[in-house]
Amino acid sequence: MIERVFAALVLAVCAVLLVRLLLGSRRRYRFDTAVRRFWNAVRRKTTGSWRTIVQMRRNRAAQREAERVAKDAIERARSRGDWDGNVYTPKSFGKPPRDSKPPRDKMH
Repeated sequence: MIERVFAALVLAVCAVLLVRLLLGSRRRYRFDTAVRRFWNAVRRKTTGSWRTIVQMRRNRAAQREAERVAKDAIERARSRGDWDGNVYTPKSFGKPPRDSKPPRDKMH
């Protein structure tokens, strides 16, 4: 199957080159310009498509990483505090121990 595809491509290229040889100089110049424009357009489209695919893969990878980091943060928050209904109180909000007779409140 692949051999037939390659054979068809070679036959098409040979036919285009034969037509180019049969043209006069002015028409050959215009033909070459048209082929060059077509080739540049195809190249731009394929390059743009490839860049889009690569960008989509990067976005997906960044999204997965962000989801992983968020899940880790949620798990850390669950294990570092107490829940009273829907109110979360982190253990780090506990007051520091006070001295026996403080002259004033040292919290602030």
